[in-house]
Amino acid sequence: MAGLSPRIYCTLALFLSSWTAVYAEITVYSQRPLGQAANTASGAAATNTAAAAYDTTVLNPPPLPDPLPATQFGVQLQNSAANVQGLSIPMSGAFWGFSIEMSVANQVLGRNATFIQVPFLNLMSNLAERAGYVRVRVGGNTQDFATLSDDLPDGKLLQKENVNNTNPTQTPGIRFTSQLLYMMSNISSLTNVRWYLGIPLNETANLRLQIAEVGEPILGDNLLGWQIGNEPDLYLRHLHRDPGYGPFNYFGEFGDVKNALGSSAAVNKLIGPSVGSGDWSPEQVWDTNFIPQYQANLGALSVEKYPDDNCFALYGTGHKVVYQDVFANYLTHDGPKSFIQPFLNSTAIAQTFNKPFIMFETNTASCGGFPGVSNSFGSALWALDYGFQMAYSNFSSALLHVGGQNVFYNPFTPPPTSQSTFHEWTIGPVYYSTLIIAEAFGKSNQSRIIDLNTNNGDAHTPGYAIYDGDKPSKVALFNFMTDPSGANDYTANINIGGSQLGQPNGTPAQVKVKYLAAPSVAEKFNITWGGQTFGEHFASDGRIKGSMQIQTVTCDQTANTCAIKVPAPGFALVFLTDDPATSSDATPATFSTTALTKTVNTALADPTEVATSNGHSGKTFEKFRSTSKGSVPNGSVSKRTTGTDVFAVGAAVALALVSL
Repeated sequence: MAGLSPRIYCTLALFLSSWTAVYAEITVYSQRPLGQAANTASGAAATNTAAAAYDTTVLNPPPLPDPLPATQFGVQLQNSAANVQGLSIPMSGAFWGFSIEMSVANQVLGRNATFIQVPFLNLMSNLAERAGYVRVRVGGNTQDFATLSDDLPDGKLLQKENVNNTNPTQTPGIRFTSQLLYMMSNISSLTNVRWYLGIPLNETANLRLQIAEVGEPILGDNLLGWQIGNEPDLYLRHLHRDPGYGPFNYFGEFGDVKNALGSSAAVNKLIGPSVGSGDWSPEQVWDTNFIPQYQANLGALSVEKYPDDNCFALYGTGHKVVYQDVFANYLTHDGPKSFIQPFLNSTAIAQTFNKPFIMFETNTASCGGFPGVSNSFGSALWALDYGFQMAYSNFSSALLHVGGQNVFYNPFTPPPTSQSTFHEWTIGPVYYSTLIIAEAFGKSNQSRIIDLNTNNGDAHTPGYAIYDGDKPSKVALFNFMTDPSGANDYTANINIGGSQLGQPNGTPAQVKVKYLAAPSVAEKFNITWGGQTFGEHFASDGRIKGSMQIQTVTCDQTANTCAIKVPAPGFALVFLTDDPATSSDATPATFSTTALTKTVNTALADPTEVATSNGHSGKTFEKFRSTSKGSVPNGSVSKRTTGTDVFAVGAAVALALVSL
């Protein structure tokens, strides 16, 4: 498909039964051993799987803190950013992005440049509508072992090769074709996704630069940068380098790549050092003169870090984790604060060199996360607080890692190949966090964040303010406690000092509030953002469902306060000014479908609802309305659609011809 360009006619598909990846091909490369948590539910094969992405472990919410925090407190805001000490640098709404493991790109993105996963497009469109664009990295451990090939058997765009695989994490080699890059370009044309890629660094004596040589002209301005080395501080531990390898060796290898790229466009988009949880600190790399030496070539500085790991369950390395015991670590403001503290010096250094500082890969815990923790409502609150805290600490952006079927922490997971004809995608709790950050920071690229140290610095009830330009625009309030009685719901009384928003006392007559809500921090799927949800396992086509619910709170302009109630547990985003995110018209574009590839056991929309869709008559689909072969039309299942909606119900296969 070398002749493809951004002005092709791109056929979009929920390609389901035709995936080339097999069920066992996962980001966590070994099978789960005995002792690793498994699915606790029972049921028919059609509704039950042992994969971690669908694990049903439910933990107990941590006990309430002792002493309990106050349930009434004030939140004082200044009417001008000039009066606020400690505001962050300006932030983009595209702060939270995604790091997709290269080995599962053919599952998450699509089969090839003309068969793209419609749910993925819808998920990205949700974010682009709120933030303007989305950052996505295709890489991870497997990028260092990736080789660009002219073609692969059966027209595949990606193939794993477990050859001479002796490293402890069992990272496979990857062969891919330019179809992957063309597919990424076509996704950008539809949803304004911008990409990070990596140049392989496992054979420095024989650098493989083909991905940059081919990728730059294909992706163009949608290519944000090239990562040079993924967690080089772990190379020695993972047996990828000889004894004695250290920061100065990486410094030299980075220079080798720069020199080999010559005057190509890629040479000024390099990203490093991407140190992880290994044996080096970022400062050890800075001490090599890394930034001054490569300043002209550095598109960004990067690190990778997870707050914990589940590697003992998979590889017998590290520490054994009792999941119930670690749950509380993700439900306190002290967690993100202490986790980010070691990077504050580096974010300050990045500012002196005017370089973005990126958390290039992160999530709840490495080696797949924790059952009952990484896939709980608590993880959504954690990822929100973590994102706000990184922004406040002058990280420019951060990428949540996306693996395969056998990780607990995925923001989104396509169904296993064997179930793709009747199941849709599963949306993880942390995806809600990315959506909310996009709304909170918005499209202006001028949002500045401050940690308010609310409720006398209580770790269970933190809060932030967002200043857009000079004025406060939003307040973010958390409640990490779980108390069904309501006794530990709290009320924050927001006071805006001075005159603003046309009100002489500084406080508006009313504000709007959207809530992220669930019955418990341990909840998995009864989660809503502004009353809307992505549903349960295998239930999403990438669009948030339900009627938007926004609370209007009347402020007391005599007392100069707006009283905002936050449930236990819950999160409230308070809009101090009118904002598109609170409009009932704030719905992203989705992608229409006009052709079928599977006509048996398929549920479709009522043809009268799609009669004008893309110029095709609904009568075209009349014979496919039944859910069972040979049954009558009223056996079909109908889904309400618009002219731009995906009308597939469940996991119906549908295609769209879209002119780019």
